[in-house]
Amino acid sequence: MRRIGVVTIARSDYGIYLPILRKIQADPALQLHLIVAGMHLSPEFGLTVEAIEGDGFEIGERVEMLLSSDTPEGISKSMGLGLIGFAQVYARVRPDILVVLGDRFEMHAATLAALPFKIPVAHVHGGEVTQGAMDDALRHSMTKLSHLHFVSTQTYADRVLQLGEEPWRITICGAPSLDNLQTVKLMSKNELETKYGLRLERPPLLVTFHPVTLEYDQTEWQTNELLAALEVCDMPIIFTMPNADTNSRIIMRMLEIFVQGHPSTQLVHNLGTPGYFSLMALATAMVGNSSSGIIEAPSFKLPVINIGTRQQGRIKAANVIDTGYGCDEIIAAIKKATQPAFRESLRGLVNPYGAGQASGKIIERLKNVVLDNQLIAKRFYDLENGSSIGVIQA
Repeated sequence: MRRIGVVTIARSDYGIYLPILRKIQADPALQLHLIVAGMHLSPEFGLTVEAIEGDGFEIGERVEMLLSSDTPEGISKSMGLGLIGFAQVYARVRPDILVVLGDRFEMHAATLAALPFKIPVAHVHGGEVTQGAMDDALRHSMTKLSHLHFVSTQTYADRVLQLGEEPWRITICGAPSLDNLQTVKLMSKNELETKYGLRLERPPLLVTFHPVTLEYDQTEWQTNELLAALEVCDMPIIFTMPNADTNSRIIMRMLEIFVQGHPSTQLVHNLGTPGYFSLMALATAMVGNSSSGIIEAPSFKLPVINIGTRQQGRIKAANVIDTGYGCDEIIAAIKKATQPAFRESLRGLVNPYGAGQASGKIIERLKNVVLDNQLIAKRFYDLENGSSIGVIQA
């Protein structure tokens, strides 16, 4: 059996991975070795490792790496701890292929630690751009550390080629999270209210706001502007918690205080994929700077107010309204997004990130790629006339 190591560090990547994990688990030719780290192991961020176990997955390894500090020094030290922890994992159990996803600092530590072990790394969601986050640099670094690339669009494949990756290493597969739309049973309003203790008399605004890591010194001001805009909107609001980024605890504290003083608002620590998708299906609009508004929301024809620079550079469908950080700008964007005419204009919207067939394409490549020196010994691919001949159109 081919042992596939999969690194998951937060609820955000776990929901994307879920269709891939199910297919690995069901394939008799593959053995899943799940490596859980970061926010999953933190009570402060919902101890979501318990949800993974509840879904029937065995935890192969746990890597404790997050300090309680969210300062730049604390984040850097957490990266160092992660590098040590993942190195210890690979010394005990060496996967035949290691699957990593995205761009977070915890995931980067897992990828970098694999380099001296000559472990083939398969990277999901490379080639994208998020100009407001340090994740942008980490993502491209992970591309250079990886041996197979599963990208969601042709544009992102072209960017991975620009980084010098050989075309045969790249597979255009779409976004794996969209595969969940075919398998996840959406919850009714009553089921959401019962399971999460929510009040859903009216369709809410679904708000997720993360720190903009290249602007972390502005986190308090940015969050204040968002909350000031939401305060004047006569709509129920459901907040989800931010990721463990620089100054994330400032946002967490401000949200908790805001919710205490506003009865029409609610705060949820962890919805899981079924709960989150179900709220997207019910919501009037999404507000914030989450990648879910860019990648998953188009499939729900859901209006999205995308604030600031965190997602700047990503391909966006017509459901996304970009706005700055100012209170008045956010209010104007919410008014536009919640107009019936705008929602009506999204009928027939096609999601640029695919139709939910990514996980099967990824599994076939993981099963059939030859694990030899050609895979490990990478050559820098120089572009000639911008050619992308050889990229796999899965």
